[in-house]
Amino acid sequence: MTVQAIYAGSRLYRVTGSGYSPQGQILPQEDDSPVEIRQSPALEACLVAGWLCNDTRLQPKDNGQWEVVGDPTEAALLVAAQKGGLDREDLQRRRPRLDSIPFESEFQYMATLHRLGPEEHCIYVKGSVEALLPRCGSQMGFQGEIQPLEAERIRQQVEALARQGLRVLAFAQKTVPPSQTQVDHPDLQEGLIFLGLQGMIDPPRPEAIAAVRSCQTAGIQVKMITGDHVLTAQAIAEQMGLGGGKPVKAYSGRDLEQLGPEEFVTAANEGSVFARVVPEQKLRLVEALQSRGQIVAMTGDGVNDAPALKQADVGIAMGRGGTEVAKAAADMILTDDNFASIEAAVEEGRTVYNNLLKAIAFILPVNGGESMTILLSVLLNRELPILAIQVLWLNMINSITMTVPLSFEPSTGREMTQPPRDPNANLLSPRLLQRILLVSVFNWILIFGVFEYIEQTTGNIDLARSMAIQALVIGRIFYLLSLSQAIPTLLGRGRASQLDRHERLMDTAAIAIGIGAAILLQILFSQWGVMNIIFDTAPLSWDQWGFCLLVSLPMIVVSAVANRVDPE
Repeated sequence: MTVQAIYAGSRLYRVTGSGYSPQGQILPQEDDSPVEIRQSPALEACLVAGWLCNDTRLQPKDNGQWEVVGDPTEAALLVAAQKGGLDREDLQRRRPRLDSIPFESEFQYMATLHRLGPEEHCIYVKGSVEALLPRCGSQMGFQGEIQPLEAERIRQQVEALARQGLRVLAFAQKTVPPSQTQVDHPDLQEGLIFLGLQGMIDPPRPEAIAAVRSCQTAGIQVKMITGDHVLTAQAIAEQMGLGGGKPVKAYSGRDLEQLGPEEFVTAANEGSVFARVVPEQKLRLVEALQSRGQIVAMTGDGVNDAPALKQADVGIAMGRGGTEVAKAAADMILTDDNFASIEAAVEEGRTVYNNLLKAIAFILPVNGGESMTILLSVLLNRELPILAIQVLWLNMINSITMTVPLSFEPSTGREMTQPPRDPNANLLSPRLLQRILLVSVFNWILIFGVFEYIEQTTGNIDLARSMAIQALVIGRIFYLLSLSQAIPTLLGRGRASQLDRHERLMDTAAIAIGIGAAILLQILFSQWGVMNIIFDTAPLSWDQWGFCLLVSLPMIVVSAVANRVDPE
């Protein structure tokens, strides 16, 4: 946050430098000659008001940077005053604070009372132009003289600064008798002297602009609710692309006050920017969006945001700059106060959901094939192709080694190009059920066919069961590869096209480990004598292993067909 423009004494100044370093100068708009602040009482008074009507501190850090203890907006005012050559310790000594009114959204200003000397005290006020200008009866001229208020000219200057995307604060003062040692809202109703404006910029982060674009692609509407001037908010929103290629539709709090209930709901859904809104309107905006069936995530940091955070389907409080009240009302806390983290969380959530569907699509067909095999064998009064203890092995050991890695699957890179899912949609969609049925039937044919063929040709029922199980597991490996991102990642397709070879290998590590563990355990399952005794299995020869591999190959075709049935 950096002050870039100051309007005082009917003159416009520009401020050089950026960030919270006091390096920079205050220059007239028309030339590059540094301003001597003592020769411009109006400019000095504006900077003094920003310095004294302020609860923030700047502390130097060991690395040469500055740490803000308080509000970034107020920190920018401190830096501007330092660039003007003011000394805060001297000011606080000569003009000690006696009382203050903290900033509240309802009033949109902050005020402090200071002792100027034995003859008078002074109230300094900073806040929105809309809140302060109606309370001013005069303004300070360039040389410090008191002049009639040029309200229209000031409003024009505010609009000019706001169109540049600057956040504009107004400053005023009022002299009171030395007997007054407290300040209250009635003291500020009238009689203020307008001192000037300070316009500061808080440029949107590049990652936030990219995150907004990504959210819009994903079918997520992004709306800005701010206390800034409506033109400032509109300019920033256009920089961030909130309009999605169309003109940004903005409403002020006063505009919203004039709307009826239905008009308010329409404005909430169609508008992208809502400026100078009061806490009640924030809550109404959330309720209006929800009334149209929208799922609303609300971010905020202040006490006044708490009702809206509580009402939203997902309330997100700022972890660094947020108040404890906001954090208590929220469902989540954003630890880095970065909008891009919300977009990343949405993508991660969609990835987790997709991986859950993959796990379901993997486990149920295997269980379906086993269940169909056992059911038909019982109905036909035939030997069971798989024993109960062998089913336990498949479900407890083999399924875990190949299902758990699916939860570590990376994103496909397409998650943020899909529209939001209907929250009322069934987890098992008709497409997913078709996939489960198709693969279940193949697994049943594979188990039953291998068992019957081997049992009839060899007469060894243990060998028949062992080969049926091994054929099933090999088919499961082919099916797992069709569900996972392992092959596309290794080939550098989709999201993996942006990764180097090492990163692609890391993304496929979980699946590779799971398949490797499954193969090792299955070798032990049939080749180790102890396992033969426990599970009634028989060792396989190389030819028999080859047979199991051969009869499992059609799973590749079945998986391809299943992927067409269910794009997920």
